[in-house]
Amino acid sequence: MSRQKQAQLRKDVKPFEKADTKSSVMQLVNTIPPFFLLWFLAYQSLSISIGLSIALAVIAAGFVVRIFIIFHDCTHQSFFKNPKANRILGTITGILTHFAFEKWKRSHSIHHATSGNLDKRGTGDMWVMTVNEYVKAPFWTRLAYRLYRNPLVMFGLGPFFLFLVDNRFNRKGARRRERLNTYLINAAIAVIYTGMILLIGWKAFLIIQLPILYISGMLGIWLFYVQHQFEDSYFENEDEWDYVKAAVDGSSYYKLPKLMQWITGNIGFHHVHHLSPRVPNYHLEKAHESTPPLQKATTITLLSSLVAIGFRLYDEDNKTFISFKAAKKRITKPKVQFMHSKPSVQDE
Repeated sequence: MSRQKQAQLRKDVKPFEKADTKSSVMQLVNTIPPFFLLWFLAYQSLSISIGLSIALAVIAAGFVVRIFIIFHDCTHQSFFKNPKANRILGTITGILTHFAFEKWKRSHSIHHATSGNLDKRGTGDMWVMTVNEYVKAPFWTRLAYRLYRNPLVMFGLGPFFLFLVDNRFNRKGARRRERLNTYLINAAIAVIYTGMILLIGWKAFLIIQLPILYISGMLGIWLFYVQHQFEDSYFENEDEWDYVKAAVDGSSYYKLPKLMQWITGNIGFHHVHHLSPRVPNYHLEKAHESTPPLQKATTITLLSSLVAIGFRLYDEDNKTFISFKAAKKRITKPKVQFMHSKPSVQDE
């Protein structure tokens, strides 16, 4: 895509960057009260059936994902026109979703500025190693990476690590506003947890809250994972990296059923979001439908996205993700062949 076409593409999306107060308020009304209602119903259902209570908690977890999208928009200053309103709502939704607003705002902005850049990985994104890096890495680094990329670890332990550890501590060198915001959110969560346990008991609280945390966390990690790690995703070194290409070619259009699209706040239009983070989530679909070049982005569905579970390493030579099994074939090939040929590696 030429520079002229890139400029035109960004110009075409510009009209959708305006927050609409009515749409924002409506989204708050149809998202946050239903979450509290479902939590209450889950508690009331404990006297009938623990299974029913957990089922309602699972539905409530979907609304936590939707609340997170509002939080996410606030970090981009796109949910409301007023920056202060975004900060206040971002902190409140940060308490509900257990994310530190200022901390995540910083790391996520870095993610947007470096997504797909092989030379600037490591902040706000998932750990991705290239085949060549993996080949040269020491045993313990390989082991750590294999554990990290294992679905049981990433989607099993990942949600609890995210909520209980990563989101609870400030990064080294964090500025005062960032540190205080994390402390405020942590304190608010502690007060709410203590109050709820005193009110309904720790067993009832955990029966409802743990499924909510786990399911919402797992869904969030999956969405973030699959929308950047598809077969022909865009990755380049700094000297060849391009912001627009990284947005359109390095972010997928996750075509979800309408109900799931609503629950996930249109974040499936991830290519639009990365091209222009200031577009509120409720305008993403319109931006996609109104801009033909964006409709050429890689489209994945619920079924086709499952293939991404097997993606482990990025193959720089063939510009694709491959499995550990496929990478092993490269590692074990004779050195002369590895140095002087470019074998075709297919994921199995």
